[in-house]
Amino acid sequence: MEEVVHAHGHEHVAATHESTFEVTTDDWLTPSGDCIVGIEADRAPADFDDDFVAACRDSEATITVTLETADASQQIRARGHSDLTFQSDRSAVVRTSTYVDDRTVAVGADAAATDLDRELVAALADGADLTFTLTVE
Repeated sequence: MEEVVHAHGHEHVAATHESTFEVTTDDWLTPSGDCIVGIEADRAPADFDDDFVAACRDSEATITVTLETADASQQIRARGHSDLTFQSDRSAVVRTSTYVDDRTVAVGADAAATDLDRELVAALADGADLTFTLTVE
């Protein structure tokens, strides 16, 4: 099962946060938003299918996150968690830790914003369109 979110980059995408990365429905980004890689997302976790959410609530689930622009892409592996709520109507956050709040869509990720491919980050800083795909197994 998968969920696809379309967003785009912004000149302030820095991707330097050491434990998370985020895609938001907000239409702005300040330089302090160092985990945000995409803005103006067309969907938020609250919009995701109930079956997808249930699958992600299995702590044994593997969640693959794909960040893709026209010229660059990267896959990140993460896990599900029984406390995931997918209630946020604003942001989807992937975490390297096991911390969960209403924005969290995956935990235990093998990469944070600072680990993202710099070609991908540069494209996002230039405002590239972003496809953010979550696939649960």
